[in-house]
Amino acid sequence: MLKEFKKFALRGNVMDLAVGVIIGGAFGKIVASLVADIIMPVVSLFLGGTDFSSLFVSLDGNTYETLIAAQEAGAATLNYGMFIMAIVDFLIIAFSIFFIVKQLNKMKKPEEVKEEAPTTKECPYCKTNIAIEATRCPNCTSQL
Repeated sequence: MLKEFKKFALRGNVMDLAVGVIIGGAFGKIVASLVADIIMPVVSLFLGGTDFSSLFVSLDGNTYETLIAAQEAGAATLNYGMFIMAIVDFLIIAFSIFFIVKQLNKMKKPEEVKEEAPTTKECPYCKTNIAIEATRCPNCTSQL
């Protein structure tokens, strides 16, 4: 069983997937920092200094100054500001992956389509398809 697992784990696809997951995790952290530290402050500047990470609705009916204060009080909160930031994260990651795949597809050479020799021909008398090696049509019995 150990040999079978080793064979499975060392196949190319599994190793490629592992590398992709590791790079994807690191890329996700970079994008999260880009959104939280660069994009959202600029967006909040245009929206009057709104801090998206502090946008929430308290579900217990009380009013709290900050999200941290609501969480410390044990109130259930609906953190729609964090949700907006997650959507922006997703859009940036999706666009980045789209751009990378598009560039990789440009670099890939188109596969040559091989034309196979025809295996049938048309009978000149009855217009049915017959084998190319045929000397007599099986449908109308004409000599070809």
